[in-house]
Amino acid sequence: MTLTVSEAPEATALQPMTDLLRGRRVVVLAGAGCSTESGIPDYRGPQGSLRTRKPMQYQDFVRGERFRARYWARSAVGWPRFSAARPNAAHHALAELEAAGVVPGIITQNVDGLHHAAGSRRVVELHGTLAAVRCLGCGETRPRADFQSALMEMNAEWADRLLRPAVVDAVEQAPDGDAELPDSAYDSFQVPPCAGCGGIIKPDVVFFGENVPKEWVDDAWSLFGQGEVLLVAGSSLHVYSGRRFVYRAKERGIPIAILNLGPTRADEMAAARVEATLGDALPRIADALLRGG
Repeated sequence: MTLTVSEAPEATALQPMTDLLRGRRVVVLAGAGCSTESGIPDYRGPQGSLRTRKPMQYQDFVRGERFRARYWARSAVGWPRFSAARPNAAHHALAELEAAGVVPGIITQNVDGLHHAAGSRRVVELHGTLAAVRCLGCGETRPRADFQSALMEMNAEWADRLLRPAVVDAVEQAPDGDAELPDSAYDSFQVPPCAGCGGIIKPDVVFFGENVPKEWVDDAWSLFGQGEVLLVAGSSLHVYSGRRFVYRAKERGIPIAILNLGPTRADEMAAARVEATLGDALPRIADALLRGG
């Protein structure tokens, strides 16, 4: 059953989905729709930026110094706003469901850390986290905030021009935690190498065209195995790394619930589907499951 909800859904409108979830262990596959209400744009939603920009490709980043300068210049401007984002009602509802034992954990395609910030404990970050950077040479990781300081130190004059609050607030935020800048903004931008080995520093996330590390996938499958129903929350399922869990659920006869604003690539597989903003729907679902609201 598919239900489209244009405004805040009432509990009765969500009844088919809450009935499907009630009494079952619910593994959540979370996507960008969880975070758009926290001010982080997505790629494929109603306002998704894939309509206007091409995301960073792994091979470009690894092979091209100019691509790296472009990425890190944009990231340097976007980081202050991205890192200031806070969990919304959807994140808090999922954390509450986990604390109550309904949700054993979340497999998230997001890289913003907002599930952790909301209090969720068992979170598999399938695509990594922007809160850390990793050296492609020696594998050393360090906090993204520390690397931001290194970027600013190496590009002090550039930072004085482009990291003024008025500039940061005016630029368009992008889904990768970066910002839309003209080409001229990174002509002189320099990227510091790894302090230990001189290698290339990359955000600890999976770029387009890059494989998800096996240990991350294995961790996700382990969590998936604990569920009796799969709830897709805020994902269009265009990316196979997330859609694979829907295929496995279908193969095993595990019911699939889809809560998303806009169509997904697995709508026909859903036992229950609601189209609504997650900040409206998830708290109502949590209330119904935990308090009979």
